[in-house]
Amino acid sequence: MAVRKAKSAAKPAMPAKPAKAEKKPRVFGMSFGSVYPLYIQKAERKGRTRAEVDAIITWLTGYDAEELKRVVDDKTDFETFFGQAPRMNANAGLITGVVCGMRVEEIEDPLMQQIRWLDKLIDELARGKKMSSILRQP
Repeated sequence: MAVRKAKSAAKPAMPAKPAKAEKKPRVFGMSFGSVYPLYIQKAERKGRTRAEVDAIITWLTGYDAEELKRVVDDKTDFETFFGQAPRMNANAGLITGVVCGMRVEEIEDPLMQQIRWLDKLIDELARGKKMSSILRQP
C-alpha cells in the first residue's frame, strides 16, 4: 500500500497586486494651446473668426483675452485650464447634443463634460449657428 504525502492545509498566499490607478483620458493632459489653433482653423474654414472662438471660450470659462493668451502660451493642460477657469458659465448645463458619438449632457466625468461642451460650441459655430444661440442667451 502506497503512502500518500499529506498535503499542506494552506497554500502560501500570493502577494496582492497593487490596485491600478484609474487611467485618465489622454485629452486631460493635452495642452490647451495645442488644440486652440485647431478650434480657430475649424471656425475659419467655415467663414467664422478667431474673435468668435475667443468669445465662446470666454463665455464658457470666464477667461478674458489676456488670461486666454497666457494659458495658450504656457501650454496649460485641459485639466488645469478648466480647473482654474475663473468662472464656468451657469448656463453651460443648457449645452446638449452629440459630440464624438456621446451626448454631452450624459457625460459623467465633469472635466470630460466641460471639454465636450467646448467642442460642441465650436462645432455649432462651424455649422453657422448664430452667436446668441451658441452662447445660450435668451
